[in-house]
Amino acid sequence: MRLKGRIAIVTGAASGIGQAVAKRLAAEGAKVVIGDRNAAGVKDVAGTIGQDATGMTLDVADEASCRAIIDHAVGLHGGLDILCNIAGVLDFGRFADVDRSRWDRVISINLTGVYQMCHAAMPHLIQRRGNIVNMASAAGLVGVPYNSAYTASKHGVVGLTRALALEFSKEGVRINAVCPGGVATPMVQQAPPENIDWQMVMRSASWLDGGEMAVPEDIADTVAFLASAEARRITGAAFAVDGGQTAG
Repeated sequence: MRLKGRIAIVTGAASGIGQAVAKRLAAEGAKVVIGDRNAAGVKDVAGTIGQDATGMTLDVADEASCRAIIDHAVGLHGGLDILCNIAGVLDFGRFADVDRSRWDRVISINLTGVYQMCHAAMPHLIQRRGNIVNMASAAGLVGVPYNSAYTASKHGVVGLTRALALEFSKEGVRINAVCPGGVATPMVQQAPPENIDWQMVMRSASWLDGGEMAVPEDIADTVAFLASAEARRITGAAFAVDGGQTAG
């Protein structure tokens, strides 16, 4: 119960890592407000968690939608302690096939969405000396072939995390990023493009733990730690939870 009495927002909570994080924070005692574009999924997850969870539709690429979930959480619970920016999309493909619309979609959700949520939440987090956990990726630390937009967006998340951690350190707001490697979520089940160098892909995604993907709960463990007082001396970090993918 490290988070007892804390108020948390989790984006991308209808499935995958976001769902696991929402459940873990609630199990640790937090009141969670969860958001996702998948309205039915959010309702199901909130119902599974029970009275400690409230769900609403959220599009992190839309500024008004981001402000609405912040206002809802603060209005409902009187403040905000934890923001977990988990929502994200993957677009796996050859760079030549990534047109402007595909690029803009990935950046607007993965990077601009994090900016918009942080921007709207920061005044409330300053009031309660809260913290932010952003979901980056191993692709935010190293290059990943055939993931140009995704890799650029996640490098941006790591950079934004570090910049904000420095700027708001005197206000007592901690900001960290988690950088998972391969995680078994619905997002990674999309069909891969044809005519790519699979040997290059496998070299860039090698894991030292036998090649097995993590499960969402593995990542939720790290998020819960960073959101807790046990991590009170940690800010501006990009935590790799990747089985050694970025170690070499």
